[in-house]
Amino acid sequence: MASQQTDRDSNKDSQRLPFFAAFLATGFYSGYIPWASGTFGSLVGVLLYMIPGAETATTLGILVLVGFFAGVFTSAKVAAIYGHRLTKTAELAKATFQPGSHEVPDPSIIVIDEIVGMWISLMFLPKSLPVILIAFVAFRAFDIVKPYPARQLEKIPNGWGIMLDDVVAGVYANVATMIVYQLIQGTIV
Repeated sequence: MASQQTDRDSNKDSQRLPFFAAFLATGFYSGYIPWASGTFGSLVGVLLYMIPGAETATTLGILVLVGFFAGVFTSAKVAAIYGHRLTKTAELAKATFQPGSHEVPDPSIIVIDEIVGMWISLMFLPKSLPVILIAFVAFRAFDIVKPYPARQLEKIPNGWGIMLDDVVAGVYANVATMIVYQLIQGTIV
């Protein structure tokens, strides 16, 4: 019996990922894009935000809460099977901006965290193309660089760290977007 358990544990790749977990954690499978999957996950977040009415504080707040907790659950399942598998662009970004070991697996195919982080970046802001572009660029920058406490939070296991570092990046991006929006409000927005 013990050898069967060892065989199963040593061959996690053969485990089948449940459809629900794969579908949500990978952002409707956008996470399987072989390069810049986080950027594509962020784009999925923007596309969902573009649905009429999604920008209201109540709707977006509900989406963030549901997306966050669904992300914790589903990303933990995906990370348990896929481990540290990263795309080449994610490997380069981690080597450049986040050197050192990464104890908690966060495979590139998980992008539910980018979707939720993008929604946080857009909360309480007017729905306009310039604002969306500013928030998108700001979120991607903060998500890649992972300023304090994002990098420390990503070490929390079981899907929590996967989600929390992007929450922090989303908050930073939201504040940065609000500041830039206030600076240019009368000119292009």
